[in-house]
Amino acid sequence: MKCPNCGAEMKDGLLYCEHCGEDIHIVPDFEPEIEYNLEQTLNDIVKEIRGPEEEIFSEEEISTEDISTEDISVEEIPEQVLDEVIQDWDEHKDKKHRRKKPILLHWILGIVIVVAIIGSAVGLAYYRYHSPEYQIGRAEACTVTQEYDRAISYYSRALELTPGSIELKFALAEVYFLKNNKIEYEYLLREIVKDKNATMEQLESAYGKLIAIYRAREDFDTINDLLLASNNESIKSIYQSYLAIEPEFSIKEGYYTSIQPLKLTTFGTGKIYYTTDGSDPNENSQLYTAPILLEDGDYCIKAVYINENNISSEIVTQKYHIEIEKLPSPEISVVGGDYEFPINIEVISEEPETVYYTTNGKDPTEHSTLYTGPIPMPLGASTFKFIRIEDGKSSEVVERSYNLKMNTTLTPNEAISLVFNYALESGRILDAEGHFDDTGYTYRYDYQYVKNINKVDDFFVITESVLDLDKAASRTGNDYAVNAYSREIFRLHRDEKNNYVLVEIEKVAHEE
Repeated sequence: MKCPNCGAEMKDGLLYCEHCGEDIHIVPDFEPEIEYNLEQTLNDIVKEIRGPEEEIFSEEEISTEDISTEDISVEEIPEQVLDEVIQDWDEHKDKKHRRKKPILLHWILGIVIVVAIIGSAVGLAYYRYHSPEYQIGRAEACTVTQEYDRAISYYSRALELTPGSIELKFALAEVYFLKNNKIEYEYLLREIVKDKNATMEQLESAYGKLIAIYRAREDFDTINDLLLASNNESIKSIYQSYLAIEPEFSIKEGYYTSIQPLKLTTFGTGKIYYTTDGSDPNENSQLYTAPILLEDGDYCIKAVYINENNISSEIVTQKYHIEIEKLPSPEISVVGGDYEFPINIEVISEEPETVYYTTNGKDPTEHSTLYTGPIPMPLGASTFKFIRIEDGKSSEVVERSYNLKMNTTLTPNEAISLVFNYALESGRILDAEGHFDDTGYTYRYDYQYVKNINKVDDFFVITESVLDLDKAASRTGNDYAVNAYSREIFRLHRDEKNNYVLVEIEKVAHEE
């Protein structure tokens, strides 16, 4: 080794020249093998982190307390930071080529700097990757710039960090909608409606968006299925016009021993159709408008509900066997036949207050006239039908036919004329129209029946009513009796037992 100052030969290991005294600073050449190994190591790092050009991240100041580099993979490092590391490495290589023999100390410092840069980048990347706020902010920014794929990526990561966020699901669904991906849009909305933590406002919004999709397709069956799957009655109420809920039966199927009024109900404003012969109902079947009366026999009732959008519910089937235990038939005091004298028709069996009757030939029901006391036999031919009904049970119908033909020439109309003329002559009415003052009101007289009164004789009973300007009639309480044979007129009063009492006309006129 020669001294760089005087050129004299020097012994190995000396730090100064023995000839001129010059200090010797030994800077050994960098070994090519060591240099190659270092370059290869950094080259491997660069190759691993190189990738397609991505987003340029903005600088953020991060506290060292928020940064942890444990278990960080290269894939988590932001592209910008990786690009900076690569650029620094490339610049380093350029500088290396500009000097022939780099100093070992510079290499070591370079490696330390690279490691520091990578550590800081990893910490920054870790923070951003695990920050919901950062991911949401980037998603919103990408949505504004219509970079929907990147927005979806950020929102998806935010959902991974906060999986229970319904607001994020709405936001992600909206991006899919803007991207015209209706499949993912619908999927997310269905996830929301099934979420037990969703608020009523969120449910209304999700259901409204889903129904809008299906309504646009005129897919009302899917809307119905969607609403039927909901356990939220408020939602069903809001969208009830789209629902087709199967009808509910008021009576469980089975065996009954009395008449059963079956009611059908449902949810919505559509219509219920039913059959009683076991066939499937449709819009051409019997429309339900009133309870179905199930009497003696076997029934197979099928019902379906069809809503306003012509969507049918499931068909409901109920079977019934009605075997009514018959009550004792009412006993009637007068047998059927021809009669010459008026007579009262009475129910003489026990509990007559549960007996109903008709005089029009139809079978009586609980809606017919209730028997409350003796019934005067009508003039001419008549037919009475009686039935007992208690607690849904009924007796056999008892029918009686009568023909009352009295031995008199006086008719009911003639009896009415006699009373009317009396009222006119006595001044009770003022004219032939029945006016009794200047109010416009009038009196009217009507035949009720023929009756034997107090075993005195047979009389036509005539009642008086007042008619208002609308011709509505009200009984005045002034009743008259006309003798069926002598044509004599009496006033009729009632005693404390509600029995008729005959009052002669003259006495009444005298008292007035």
